[in-house]
Amino acid sequence: MGNREDLLAGARRCLEEKGWARTTVRDITAASGGVSMAAIGYHFGSREGLLNAALIETIEEWGASVGRSLASFGAPEATAAERYEAMWDRIIASFSTHRALWLASVEAVTQAEHSGELRRHLADGQAQGRRGIAALLTGADEAAVGDEDTRTLGTVQMALLSGLIMQWLTDPEHTPTGADIVAGLRTLAHTVGTHA
Repeated sequence: MGNREDLLAGARRCLEEKGWARTTVRDITAASGGVSMAAIGYHFGSREGLLNAALIETIEEWGASVGRSLASFGAPEATAAERYEAMWDRIIASFSTHRALWLASVEAVTQAEHSGELRRHLADGQAQGRRGIAALLTGADEAAVGDEDTRTLGTVQMALLSGLIMQWLTDPEHTPTGADIVAGLRTLAHTVGTHA
């Protein structure tokens, strides 16, 4: 690897081990095998530029990993509710196996307040996520998913995902299961339906 790649790899290790706020330039250079501090400025402009690039790379890999794991959830003979429950169980299980990636995605949101580039990247990722999960749930090709399904179904699923991440990161023992989510949504649908 070259200096740029070494710095990215070192920054990613630091993000996973120390988080954004506690990662220093010295930490990054040490984790990158002793690449000089000046190389950070040359390749990325600043510590923040390097950490943004590392976060973006990490989140892209996380998105691809989650997409692959959700591509086939639940047994084909299962009901739609059982497959939906299985999908959430798989997502929740990924919180443990990919904790650093989930944490990095949460940290990215707070850092996006200070970086237009990172905010744009996250917004694009959320738009793709809304459409992708709507396609997954409707069984449609992603290109065929309409704007309304993306705006409603996709948005609600992304809100559930964001909320679950926050709950799991702060209190993993009490994070709902897939069955809890299905039961909660049924209750919510009944409540909304009776007041329509």
